[in-house]
Amino acid sequence: MPYYLNVFNRITDKPMGHIGNVSLDGLMLISELPMLVGARFEMCLKIPGPGGLRVINFSATCQWCREDVTPGGWDSGFSLVAPPAEYVEMVDALRQYFTFQTLATPV
Repeated sequence: MPYYLNVFNRITDKPMGHIGNVSLDGLMLISELPMLVGARFEMCLKIPGPGGLRVINFSATCQWCREDVTPGGWDSGFSLVAPPAEYVEMVDALRQYFTFQTLATPV
């Protein structure tokens, strides 16, 4: 995911980090710098695909921040403020992609 789900500051278009975990309620960002807890960030995902780059804009509030086990990295938890439909679709697609499904056994 670090190569595909990069998060950018929507205002400055500068990279903030990449997604470490995602849910309908929020996400965990892995970054090189700590994030300010309690601050609201305007974020943007740029997802590559066959039809070009798909952009998802959203707002999120940092709930917590701690140093990652990897030196020089930081993990931050964000809650989303009214996630857009495109974000919900992305979470559903990732959930389906990473879900193990049992195959029906032939009779």
